[in-house]
Amino acid sequence: MTIFSTVGLFIALSLLVALLLGVITIKPWLKAPHSHSKPLDNQLLDINVAVFRERLAELKTDKDSGVIDDHHYQNQKLELERQLLDAQREVSPMVTPGIKSRLIVIVWVPVLTAMAYLMVGDRTPVFELWAAEDKVGQVADDLLAGRIDQPPAWAIEDGNQLISAMQTNVYRHASDYNRWMRLSELFLSLEATDSALEALSRAYRLSPDNEEIATTYAQISFFANKGQLDANSRRVLENILAKNPEHEGAQMLMAMGEARASNFDQAQGWIKRLRESIAAKPGDHTQALSSLDELSANVVMQQQQASEGVEVTVKVNASLLPLVKADDTLFVAIRDVKGGPPFAAKRLPISNIKQGEAVISLSDLDAMMPERTLGSARSDKVQLAVIARISHSGNATAESGDLSGNPVVIGAEQTEVNVEINQQVP
Repeated sequence: MTIFSTVGLFIALSLLVALLLGVITIKPWLKAPHSHSKPLDNQLLDINVAVFRERLAELKTDKDSGVIDDHHYQNQKLELERQLLDAQREVSPMVTPGIKSRLIVIVWVPVLTAMAYLMVGDRTPVFELWAAEDKVGQVADDLLAGRIDQPPAWAIEDGNQLISAMQTNVYRHASDYNRWMRLSELFLSLEATDSALEALSRAYRLSPDNEEIATTYAQISFFANKGQLDANSRRVLENILAKNPEHEGAQMLMAMGEARASNFDQAQGWIKRLRESIAAKPGDHTQALSSLDELSANVVMQQQQASEGVEVTVKVNASLLPLVKADDTLFVAIRDVKGGPPFAAKRLPISNIKQGEAVISLSDLDAMMPERTLGSARSDKVQLAVIARISHSGNATAESGDLSGNPVVIGAEQTEVNVEINQQVP
């Protein structure tokens, strides 16, 4: 099917629908009269008759009660009858439209509808999508269905066409988790991580028991969050381990995530569990066990650095809690009281704040630059301040509407501090 045949089919169907709607709209107008060749609208006449009867009854009552005499009664009655006859003569007959008027409406309704569709907006993207469907639609379907592994050379001459065709194909088969999985692989190859995660989340929701999909989803989410386990990826990993406690990939991600979250004892527990699982398998696993030993030593070093850091307790004033949104971001940092880049900083999802409070550890592990660390600042006797801010936009710089607290100055050896977020940035 060529683009011209597709457009032709679309126009034909559009005209047919417009014609049907036009006929339905003017259907009452097309009905022919049955009882009179020139039917009258008797509604006004009926009202006049009702009024005439009421006034005639009033005159009769006035005559019987002696308010008016018989001569006056007869004159008023004749006047009412004359007015009623005049009103009847003025009633306009209903004009039935002729065949020419009917044809004009029937023809112009679909014509104007089609003109409005073509002229109101730019339809170029629609035509381009149709062209992509005609050219590489079958290739996209073969790729997503797993019938082929690589597209032919001619199909990737215009990569946008193939991507558009694949996305359209997936939405047409929205319940096929395999297609969503393969679409995520395409996005990953294009380094479109957010789109890949969205496709993976669709695949996971469609097939939560598929271990491969679940592991891939957790892994991509883990690295997209810069080595942090958010609530969703943690839940996915826990589901994997509940069904397969010896799943090595899930155990490794849990160990790395707990270490990144400064839960060092839990991280060492996962490393120990993974080491025992690998050691129990037949064969030589010296290299894998050596890597785990290095990871364990690295966790010990991180724990030592964290112990030399500062534990920050962030509290949000109760009056500001209604202003906190689900997609906000929490920024906590330690910097020089004179300003400049922070020596340690963390950017966390707002879910870390529970019941208006969060406890965050800041240390050399959270340095933004290798040469600008909390340890070096203390060695140089730099006066430090802790700041905390809730950002609505997620930007590192403060913006109007953000929630913040006053900087809290800490001593050189201080390891704990409380910061209250109690004001809104004007």
